[in-house]
Amino acid sequence: MKKIERVEHEGVITEISEDFITVEIVNKSACAACHAKGFCVAGEEQTRYVDVPYNISTLVEEYKVGDRVNLVLNQSLGVSAVFISYAIPLVILIFLLLILSNTGLSELAVGLLTLAGIAVYYLFVFLFRNRLERIFTFSIEKIN
Repeated sequence: MKKIERVEHEGVITEISEDFITVEIVNKSACAACHAKGFCVAGEEQTRYVDVPYNISTLVEEYKVGDRVNLVLNQSLGVSAVFISYAIPLVILIFLLLILSNTGLSELAVGLLTLAGIAVYYLFVFLFRNRLERIFTFSIEKIN
């Protein structure tokens, strides 16, 4: 079995500024090819815009608006992003739920305090978003 070393998304350059290259990608749902997708709520497409900062790899090639490119993210960074987004909050939720439920508090108080703990975690993620953005950056490659 071949190990996936990177995650790629095809997109189109929509803007080139002094600091970033903005790439538009269309996230398609798993049932995008279904003939009934027009009637189904699950058949949605979402357009996302990703800012790719200039680095050595982006300066090597000449890019212009309208170029088709691949957004590339190392697979290890993708795993880290899932860990930060889902695994850590799940551990916090379970930990707080188990600890607080043994303190004699009411179920409502345990639930609210557990949700508050998760909210505090996501607040810290939000406060450190600039640092995380520097770590989790895409690079781009031209599609020939």
